[in-house]
Amino acid sequence: MAPQTRRMAFPSVVVVEREDADSEQSTSDEDEPEEEEPLPESESEPEVEVEVAENGNGDNKVKQKAPITISLKKVCKVCKKAGHEAGFKGATYIDCPMKPCFLCKMPGHTTMSCPHRVTIEHGVISASHRNASNALEYVFERQLRPRIPLIKPAYVIPDKVNCGVIKYHSRRVTCLEFHPTKNNILLSGDKKGQVGVWDYYKTSEKMVYGNIHSCIVNNLRFNPTNDGAVYAASSDGTISCTDMETGISLSLMNLNPDGWQGPNSWRMLYGMDVNSEKGVVLVADNFGFLYMVDMRSNSKSGEAILIHKKGSKVVGLHCNPIQPELLLSCGNDHFARIWDMRRLEAGSSLFDLAHRRVVNSAYFSPLSGSKILTTSQDNRLRIWDSIFGNMDTPSREIVHSHDFNRHLTPFKAEWDPKDPSESLAVIGRYISENYNGSALHPIDFIDISTGQLVAEVMDPNITTISPVNKLHPREDVLASGSSRSIFIWRPKEKSELMEQKDERKIIVCGRAEKKQSRKFRNESDDSDDDMSNLKGKNVKSKKSVTKSTPYSRKGKR
Repeated sequence: MAPQTRRMAFPSVVVVEREDADSEQSTSDEDEPEEEEPLPESESEPEVEVEVAENGNGDNKVKQKAPITISLKKVCKVCKKAGHEAGFKGATYIDCPMKPCFLCKMPGHTTMSCPHRVTIEHGVISASHRNASNALEYVFERQLRPRIPLIKPAYVIPDKVNCGVIKYHSRRVTCLEFHPTKNNILLSGDKKGQVGVWDYYKTSEKMVYGNIHSCIVNNLRFNPTNDGAVYAASSDGTISCTDMETGISLSLMNLNPDGWQGPNSWRMLYGMDVNSEKGVVLVADNFGFLYMVDMRSNSKSGEAILIHKKGSKVVGLHCNPIQPELLLSCGNDHFARIWDMRRLEAGSSLFDLAHRRVVNSAYFSPLSGSKILTTSQDNRLRIWDSIFGNMDTPSREIVHSHDFNRHLTPFKAEWDPKDPSESLAVIGRYISENYNGSALHPIDFIDISTGQLVAEVMDPNITTISPVNKLHPREDVLASGSSRSIFIWRPKEKSELMEQKDERKIIVCGRAEKKQSRKFRNESDDSDDDMSNLKGKNVKSKKSVTKSTPYSRKGKR
């Protein structure tokens, strides 16, 4: 018998837009909730007969389904309800009508019409601040206040990309740290546990150590007595001390000696700082505990102390630069707390600074140590002008877009360590802006004393978000970590002078495929895309874009 063959045809698909179907309904139907009535079985899947010949031996009839009709309707990505859309559409963010404003978290308006965005850019919400008449306030006014100049110097903004390393790390950059004595050395950590050392004066001279940690490097700090040694705290539960000359790393403390025993017992280290006066490295974990490591013996000192709500993550630690016995911590329990290390025990905090949501970072001011700057997930920067006054409420709140940390390193506002007025801070922005049809995410320089946006710097080639930013302690340099890449920014005048001596270089590590259709916010850490339109090893970047408000002042100090 001859083999039989027959043709199998897939049913065609007909797509019906939901908007067209809704427009055809009468006005009486619009007031009633839409319900899809089930079709009769004969109508839902009508069957037709298709004739197939079998080598002339007769006709055989095969049942085949009719074309399938698919009805599409808009579904909001935020509230998962039908009838409207929300989220990013190009460079514009569309608010969900069922949710409050994404920027200021207040109902009644959208992000594009937010009063804090339209009137004064990053708006200021004033808070009552009453000076306390006590001995500490008197000492502050007599000894610390004279160090702060009454007239603000002109700000110097690094607004032009001078050099960069594309896809330097294998995962997103999580922290940056400048060398304390060598101006040209920058350290970086990433999500995979790698630590990079880059000489950005000689762009091609770089080194990445991949055997120090096995998980996210959350903090890097140099040894104050030995600038050749750097401490790193990681989510693998260890603290390392690495010799930069040899690359040899020593594990100082391991909170998970038995390895993985489940998420409920796995301890990760986040906040870290070095107290040179006491000779200890302070580090905190994801269960609310503080640990101390003696720098002389390289071993754990004392017992763990509960400084935040048990089970909450402590993401930041900072010692006061003038009074090292004062410790500032912040965490996921919506608090930033000030401690006296001379009597450090659970529940002994001097002040508890309440926030509405998670506190990403908290820092004392770099020169006098009398101010506090915090970054919270509720799109607020909060400033306390004096730690010796009333700490119940902040002096002011600044609305800023940084409420996003999925697939991104959390945004952290940091002081400019060179600003004698202690009023300039830098932070990346989440909500993109439309610049000539391109969606760019600027890096914002904010005057925290007034809340005004001093400048927003960006480069047309950098289309990814830059959540990690670090200002140089001695030079007018900004280092930014954007996805897996690192960029060095300088003022335009200085960048042009350096270009005359040595051509500006952008070093590309690995492949740099062109993937313009992909967006950073939708990518995972394994597929971050940087500078997709750059090809080759040494290329020149396009002219940077800088926008300044009428209140900004630029120039040399």
